[in-house]
Amino acid sequence: MIAPLKPNQPKNVLGNDLVPCCLENMTGWYRNGSCQTDGNDHGRHVVCSLMTEEFLTFSKEAGNDLSTPIPEYNFPGLKAGDCWCLCAGRWQEAFVAGMAPKVKLEACEESALELISLKDLKAHAIAD
Repeated sequence: MIAPLKPNQPKNVLGNDLVPCCLENMTGWYRNGSCQTDGNDHGRHVVCSLMTEEFLTFSKEAGNDLSTPIPEYNFPGLKAGDCWCLCAGRWQEAFVAGMAPKVKLEACEESALELISLKDLKAHAIAD
């Protein structure tokens, strides 16, 4: 017997089921560790990225400080080596500036492809 398809199962940029990005920091629009999104996520937090010091500095200088903890939002602050669901636009901006962090393709939600080419994401894929 063939298992029924899961309705509304989010897909990744490779066309497969979306896998979790990170469970340590509970990232994502839903703060469930997944880069899953919906229509209310105007920033499109869909690119599962591995933080680097260079990217964190770039993001802070661009007006989005991801390094400083914000306890009232239960945000731990990120450091190099942490994974996080980045906004597709910020990742693309970092790519153009030569500062884009590596990505976990299987955990990048498919709507990232509306702003970022699959070729660029693959060029920044974390090796398995």
